[in-house]
Amino acid sequence: MFSGKTEELIRRLKRAQIARLKVEIFKPKTDVRYDETNVVSHNQNMIPSIPVDHSSALLLMISGNVDVIGVDEAQFFDDELPNVCNILANRGIRVIVAGLDMDFKGKPFGPMPAIMAMAESVTKVYAVCVQCGSPALYSYRLVPDGARVLLGEKESYEPRCRACFNAGLLPS
Repeated sequence: MFSGKTEELIRRLKRAQIARLKVEIFKPKTDVRYDETNVVSHNQNMIPSIPVDHSSALLLMISGNVDVIGVDEAQFFDDELPNVCNILANRGIRVIVAGLDMDFKGKPFGPMPAIMAMAESVTKVYAVCVQCGSPALYSYRLVPDGARVLLGEKESYEPRCRACFNAGLLPS
């Protein structure tokens, strides 16, 4: 979290729009942290999107002449998302996916590992560890909740490097 994944997704999709490509954006219907329909970054940059319940809905909802598909918060989608992305890519559609690759326990998260394995290109972006300033690849959960999915922001999570994540240090 806080690494700029959604910001980068929005940047890439807006560049595609500037290039006059037909772009459609999807997000999980469950992610309503900033907005019910728009994809919104922590910096409040936004782009209109279509909230969906299941990844198979992407195949039903895209228009025939779409050039680029964006998917935000991919870790919250079902395990069919890699297959759906593959079908779209095989149709000649550029598919850009953003999501967390690990959950708060540091374990592979949802369909992201399979998507990363099948992707032609992967860009990993990192936050800054709030404990020591190193690159942070973990989302440390600050609240006592064992549920795998807990929608939250700075009150619930903070970015940490491997050493600080494993040390389990409380925030200073």
